[in-house]
Amino acid sequence: MRVLVAEREMDVEPGTTLFALRDRVKPGADVVVYNGAPAAADRELAEGDRAVFIRRGEAPSREELEALMAARHTPGVHERVKRAAVGIAGLGGLGSAIAIALARVGVGRLVLADFDVVEPSNLNRQQFFVDQLGLAKTEALAGNLARINPYVRTELHTVRLTPENVPGIFRDVDVMVEAFDRADQKAMLLESFCAAFPEKPVVMASGLAGHASGNSVRVRRLGRTVHVVGDLESAAEPGRGLMAPRVGIAAHMQANTVLRLLLGEGEG
Repeated sequence: MRVLVAEREMDVEPGTTLFALRDRVKPGADVVVYNGAPAAADRELAEGDRAVFIRRGEAPSREELEALMAARHTPGVHERVKRAAVGIAGLGGLGSAIAIALARVGVGRLVLADFDVVEPSNLNRQQFFVDQLGLAKTEALAGNLARINPYVRTELHTVRLTPENVPGIFRDVDVMVEAFDRADQKAMLLESFCAAFPEKPVVMASGLAGHASGNSVRVRRLGRTVHVVGDLESAAEPGRGLMAPRVGIAAHMQANTVLRLLLGEGEG
């Protein structure tokens, strides 16, 4: 009889129980997940049953984690995204959330660039914690990503991006993500990256401030390679700041656009 343990097939004798399998595969496991739900009682296994055994505080191996993640994806997605590299310029409200979403998806390599440190005002919308105040955003975010998916490779650049260093830092990425606040930084990144890599896609954002309806945040395609998320109008100004919900909507739309591009589905 065959069952799936951490999404891998295993032959077991008829009559084998869930807890007997646990004791065979991972003795001392604190948590038993049976067919997608926590199991408090033992039961006899049936053909095709699924089980996951977890020791609290123990990270799964790369193979176990990939199998479990792949089981939640559309078939074929995981193998494609784990070979991909994505560049993210700016690790604030957009960039930090985009990086986390892509790490959860299983993108294999993230090239992260930001010269700034975590400040108290960042905590209203950025994916950092109070105990990370004063750390470089690259360092803080890499630590958070490692807690989510320790097998995603991060390449950190704690520098101010310029037209001179953009091509070298992001030369190997498959998709470039712009996640800056300022219009001049956005323009600089777009111009310098597209001049060096005219065929590579760029995912940008514009118009995210305030708390207007999330329905106004859209993805627009500009030309062959540029995709812009936002309403193109709502700039941050006195009385209309950058806030976690709307920034988060845009960040996840950027991450979803990246995923679609990596899978060859395009956008816009």
